[in-house]
Amino acid sequence: MSDLTPRKPKTRVMLWSDTVLDIQDKILDLNLSEPLYIIGGAVRDAFLHLPVKDIDLATPTDSIKIARKIANAFKGDIFVMDDERGVARVLIDTDEGKLTLDVAAFRGDDLMADILGRDFTVNAMAVDVLGDLQLLIDPLNGEADATQKVIRRCSPISIEEDPIRALRAVRQSTQLKFRIEPETLKDIRAHGMKLLDTSPERIRDEFFKILALHRSTPAIKVTHALGLLQGILPEITSLEGKKLPEPHIFDGWKQAIETVENLVGIMDTISYRRSDSTAASFAYGMLAMQLDRFRKELNEHLAMEYPNERKHTAIMVLAGLLHRVDNAPEVLAQIADDLRLSNPEKKRLVAMVDYFEMTQTLDYNAPLDVHRFWYPLDDKGIDAILLGLADYLATYGNELNQDDWLIQVERALMLLFAYFKQQETVVSPSPFLNGSDLMSELDLEGGRIIGDLLTHLREAQVLGEINSRQEALEAAKQYLADL
Repeated sequence: MSDLTPRKPKTRVMLWSDTVLDIQDKILDLNLSEPLYIIGGAVRDAFLHLPVKDIDLATPTDSIKIARKIANAFKGDIFVMDDERGVARVLIDTDEGKLTLDVAAFRGDDLMADILGRDFTVNAMAVDVLGDLQLLIDPLNGEADATQKVIRRCSPISIEEDPIRALRAVRQSTQLKFRIEPETLKDIRAHGMKLLDTSPERIRDEFFKILALHRSTPAIKVTHALGLLQGILPEITSLEGKKLPEPHIFDGWKQAIETVENLVGIMDTISYRRSDSTAASFAYGMLAMQLDRFRKELNEHLAMEYPNERKHTAIMVLAGLLHRVDNAPEVLAQIADDLRLSNPEKKRLVAMVDYFEMTQTLDYNAPLDVHRFWYPLDDKGIDAILLGLADYLATYGNELNQDDWLIQVERALMLLFAYFKQQETVVSPSPFLNGSDLMSELDLEGGRIIGDLLTHLREAQVLGEINSRQEALEAAKQYLADL
C-alpha cells in the first residue's frame, strides 16, 4: 500500500510523446535540486496509450520557483494560480500546439500524502521526471484499475472530502469507458449532493466538462440516476413524467434526452469528423447534403469557447436539456446566473430557447420574416436553428415524416443562406440614415419615435422599397405624416 518504489508496469509500457520526452530533457538540463514528478491524468493516459494533453507536476517545495525555471527554459508564460498552496501554471508552445503544465507543491508532507489526497486510483500514479519515465510509482494499484477499466476512489473519504469528485467520476467513467466500482458509487450516493455546498464556479466547471463530452447523454443519464443532475438543475424535475402536448411522443425528460442526442448527432453530421455511418440515417443524410455548403462557417461557429475554456457545444447541450421547461427563457437566464456564466453565454442560452420554435415554422420565402428573425439574434440564430432541428427530430422520433423533414431542412438551409450570403440585403442592411440624421433632418428631439423610424426604414430597405438616402428621408416623412 505504501510502496513508492518505481517499477516497470506489469501489463504494458507507457507511451510518451516526443513532446513530453523533449520537455523532460529540458527539465533535466535545469539541474533541479528538488524531486519532481508527473502525476495524475498524464500518467494514466500514457499508460492507456492516449494522447497526453496537459501535465500535472508535483514537488515537495519551491513549486512556483520551479515553475518559473520551466517557463524561462521554454520561453513560456507563467500564471501563479494559488500562491499560498504553491500552484502555478506554465503554458508552452510545442509542435503539437499549446501545452499546459501545472506545477504544485505536495498535498501533504510527502509524495504518499499527495497520492492519497487525489481523487481516483487511476489518477494517482506517478513517474519521476528526473528519472526513467517508464518506471511507475503506484502505491494504490492504479495500474490494475486502469487495466480492468475501473474508477475507484483513493480513500474512503475521497468523495466526502471533495464532493465535486462525484461529477468527475461520472465524466471520467464516460470518457474512458470505465465502470465506477461499488464502494465509490456508494460514496457518491451518500455524499455527492454535498457538492452544492461548494462554489458555483467549481460546480459549473466540472458540470460543463460533462456537457462538452462528445457523447454527453450517457453521462447525463448517470448524473440524473445518481440524483446529481437534479441538484445542479432542480428545474429538470419538472420534466420528469410531464406529458408534452401532441405531436410530441415522449414525456418531458425523454424529450430532453432525445433532443440532446439529436443535437449531438446534428453537430457530428456537420463536423469534419463525420463518417459514413454518422450520416447513414435519412434525417442526418439530408442535413449533410443540404448544409455542407456552410460546413466551414458552422464549424467555426461551434468551435467558440468562453472563459475557462467552456465549450460552445456545452451551452448547446444545456439548452437542449431545458428548452421544454415552462418559462424556459427565464429559467435559463436564472441558471446562467446561478452557475456564474458570462453574459454572452447567458444571452445565447436565452435566445436559443426563445427562438427555436420559430425556426420550425418561419416563412423562409418572406424576406421580412427572415430579417425579423436574424436582426435581434445575429449568430445566436444559428444555435436556435440547430436546436429547432434537434427538437423536431425528438418530437417525432420514429414517426418522422420524410417530406415534412425535408421542409425543415430546406427552411434551415434558406435561413443560413440569408445569414451567410445576404447580410447586406436581408439580415442587417447598412442604413441610409441614422438616428442623428433623422433628428437633424426632421427636427425631432429623439425618444422612441427615432427607434420606430429606424426599424420602419430598415424593413422597407429589406423589402426593396428604399434604395437611397433621399428615398429613406421621404419614407420617414411619410411615416410621420401617417401617425
